[in-house]
Amino acid sequence: MYIENIRLKNYRNYQDLDVAFENKVNVILGENAQGKTNVMESIFVLAMAKSHRTSNDKDLIRWDAEYAKIEGRVRKRNTSIPLELVISKKGKKAKSNHIEQQRLSQYVGNMNVVMFAPEDLHLVKGSPQVRRRFIDMEIGQVSPVYLHDISQYQKILQQRNHYLKLLQTRKQTDTAMLDVLTEQLVQYAAKIIKKRYQFLSLLQAWAEPIHSGISRGLEVLEIQYKPSLDVSESADLTKMIEEYQESFVKIRTREIERGVTLIGPHRDDLVFFVNGRDVQTFGSQGQQRTTALSLKLAEIELIHAEIGEYPILLLDDVLSELDDYRQSHLLNTIQGKVQTFVTTTSVEGIDHQTLREASSFFVDQGSLSRINGQ
Repeated sequence: MYIENIRLKNYRNYQDLDVAFENKVNVILGENAQGKTNVMESIFVLAMAKSHRTSNDKDLIRWDAEYAKIEGRVRKRNTSIPLELVISKKGKKAKSNHIEQQRLSQYVGNMNVVMFAPEDLHLVKGSPQVRRRFIDMEIGQVSPVYLHDISQYQKILQQRNHYLKLLQTRKQTDTAMLDVLTEQLVQYAAKIIKKRYQFLSLLQAWAEPIHSGISRGLEVLEIQYKPSLDVSESADLTKMIEEYQESFVKIRTREIERGVTLIGPHRDDLVFFVNGRDVQTFGSQGQQRTTALSLKLAEIELIHAEIGEYPILLLDDVLSELDDYRQSHLLNTIQGKVQTFVTTTSVEGIDHQTLREASSFFVDQGSLSRINGQ
């Protein structure tokens, strides 16, 4: 899988951009604050219908413009599929093969991407929210049903929290509505947790040998899911629903006192262990970075195993954050098999065949041009 071209209209600092890419490594060079990351982000947004940098879609629209448009063609096996995403103050409209998609969950998955940015190095030591976002975005790419379930869960969670606030402030006293919302919530919660357990089992299978390779066989990586409710991975869906229902009954008074939903997928976390020690608490910076790199490389292989094609890899200003050994390991892994985009201020000091054979582009004040001879 690779993206053949991208066209931007009123996107961030790009008024109009139309550029073709090759199915290899594409290096985007330029000084900071010129628009390198914006190009990278636009590819991510075209794939995921959301940004990795902001939750406010209005940030993506060029100053004083009414809308932003991203168009691109993705080559999958022997077909070329046009994709289009229009972002306005009213919301988003997505088209696949010129057909408007009724739900974004139906659109996501047409193009698969793996993003590796400096903030991903905080995947291990950052907040649980960062790790939940990581899980949800990766599962969503290969499972439209999961995207729909997580979207429905968030809506019901919002309604339930609102109703708990009304009960807390005595603006409501009838708990029947709370029972209805709880029943709806647990149905989605169980499905989400079941899918997360399955995904993390696959991720573990890919990440463990990759991590061992990067650490020269000295470290063993283990990924553990840490649910807010002690739900066994081996439990079936019916059992999970029962456990949630029983727990919500037990904590009802506490939830009303607090005015918030206290258990569920929105409060779960991931824990990473290297040689049996929690990397977040006891790992060195090197171990934390190796863990993050292992997870990203495992994502690439997992998506390939699930859909039969390699995703597009986006390396946003991350090579300079890795030492020479980890740089080489990353570039060796992708060489010749994954279309890759690399943003950097300079490739000096990175001596690798993959970059010597790359297509190169230069960004300056919202203008992107191919470097001569490429």
